[in-house]
Amino acid sequence: MIASENFVSAAVLEALGTPLTNKYSEGYPGKRYYEGNEYIDQIEQLAINRAQLLFGADHANVQPHSGSQANLASYLSILQPGDTILAMDLSAGGHLTHGSPVNFSGRLFNFVHYGVNKETQLIDFTQVRELAQRCQPKLIVAGASAYPRKIDFQQFRAIADEVGAYLLIDMAHIAGLVATNLHPAVFPYADIVTTTTHKTLRGPRGAIILCQNDDRFDLTGKKNLTQKIDSAVFPGMQGGPLEHVIAAKAVAFQEALAPEFKTYQQQILKNAKTLENVFQQQGIAMVTGGTDNHLLLIELTNLGITGKQAEQALARAEIYTNKNVIPYDPCKPTNPSGLRLGTAALTTRGLQEKEMTQIGLGIATILKNSTDDNIIKQVNNELRELIAQFPLYPDLSYD
Repeated sequence: MIASENFVSAAVLEALGTPLTNKYSEGYPGKRYYEGNEYIDQIEQLAINRAQLLFGADHANVQPHSGSQANLASYLSILQPGDTILAMDLSAGGHLTHGSPVNFSGRLFNFVHYGVNKETQLIDFTQVRELAQRCQPKLIVAGASAYPRKIDFQQFRAIADEVGAYLLIDMAHIAGLVATNLHPAVFPYADIVTTTTHKTLRGPRGAIILCQNDDRFDLTGKKNLTQKIDSAVFPGMQGGPLEHVIAAKAVAFQEALAPEFKTYQQQILKNAKTLENVFQQQGIAMVTGGTDNHLLLIELTNLGITGKQAEQALARAEIYTNKNVIPYDPCKPTNPSGLRLGTAALTTRGLQEKEMTQIGLGIATILKNSTDDNIIKQVNNELRELIAQFPLYPDLSYD
């Protein structure tokens, strides 16, 4: 139930296991540094075309190996080291690459951080605007890794326009919801969009960068945003792309374009709401009181346990989640006051509201009895019987 994880389809697995991994293909379709890339070019262009169609983008770069690398390439495409970026604080739900001092982002750029309102725990747009006017960032980053509510990208765009900044939307967690119009769209508001492909998008581990052909802030007239991003990925940051992964991305994008994918995303939301309802009934506090997307962030303070204790207790029942800071957390990130969990992976396996109710009750029981091994074992046995009804890859042979 880790919110960052999902299970890919058998078709995506098949693409990942192809001999495409053997080919070196530095460059881009039609512009390679090695010969023999005729079919590689076709596959990569297919992935590009599908990504553009899926998100309504003018351009897609499908080569980044991870979300962190996609963010780095995006920063380097439009900024110089030391430039100012306004982004969400990690303690409020942001990501390491949004300026954490232990990450490349915080070491290379001058980050200023916005947070959430202490009472509502929602993004404080008054603070965002005030900080933007004060620090005059060249880039504003919208997006999070532990924020359970919809994000108003239109407000971010308005603030970016007020101060003449680029807007980058990091939609890594919510890409599947965005693709199916179950979350507000990223375009036309964003200049650049980054996303991983392995969370709600249900593709292989990797990332992409999307953009519009927008030259509003390009005073040189020499390169548009498309060219800047492509150059930042290669040769600026990466060498040879992982073409077997790009093929798997192309498969996942085609799956995401199918009508069934929206039904799947709707079930993700229903399952998250089911957990929300169970936790409310069980007196389990949640950041913002609930969720609008695939993840929930539990506040453990009133239960008298820490995120690490909760994570480990659930793991003994083979329920895997992750400890997480909560807004204004009095505890250290290594042992915070929150627990993050998501519904994408279990929804992929076919679980619906009935099953999520049972799982939610099991989680609540363990959180309230985190040191009772007998209760934990009982929950484990019950949920083992439940999950056995939803085998992973039932059609694959393991012989």
